[in-house]
Amino acid sequence: MAKILICDDEAGLRAVIKRYALFEGHEVTEAGDGMEAVQLCRDNSYDIIIMDIMMPELDGFSAVKEIRKFTDTPVIMLSARGEEYDKVLGFELGIDDYVVKPFSSKEIMLRINAILRRVEKGKVSGTDAEGHIIFEKEGLKADMTAYKVFIDGVETDLSPKEYDLLFFLIRNKNIAVPREKIMSEVWGFDYFGDDRTLDTHIKLLRKSLGPYAHFIKTLRGLGYRFDG
Repeated sequence: MAKILICDDEAGLRAVIKRYALFEGHEVTEAGDGMEAVQLCRDNSYDIIIMDIMMPELDGFSAVKEIRKFTDTPVIMLSARGEEYDKVLGFELGIDDYVVKPFSSKEIMLRINAILRRVEKGKVSGTDAEGHIIFEKEGLKADMTAYKVFIDGVETDLSPKEYDLLFFLIRNKNIAVPREKIMSEVWGFDYFGDDRTLDTHIKLLRKSLGPYAHFIKTLRGLGYRFDG
């Protein structure tokens, strides 16, 4: 069971999401505007936040900016608009997903559950004194909270998708992961691009990992495995 905060000024929309979330066994709290959402997040801890953009008092972008000052709780942002600018701004603020209205209840629950699964898998890794999720093997160190990767003590810069791909493989270490699952989880469940995109990113990631590229094993006809 997860604790979900739904913030939207439309009571009817909150009710629809709440109904399906409760049906799946989650606990739900509602907020009607950004100010209320920020205060609730100060006073309580949540596993995921559903945040609308256009709201009175305090818009969703401003609310997320405030919330990110004291918690990294995953955020799914809702919007009646699908402009690229809105999506880019949202992701720059640290949201985890972006959903354009109108959407089906099935879609929003799929996205909620996908994020909850990723967060849960992340908990199996070790943590440091600051609570950062850390993976270390030989000379490879990945700080999955700070999005930093070190090779033999030296930080190396990866592209955003390389970070996502590496951290996903680490969270599923020692498991044979099919290509379709990797693309679904890293690129999004509705991704329909050329699967050669995955091969290209694996090649770039291996180059970035240098002497530790061999941790990523190719499983012909299936996918990849990270030996951790």
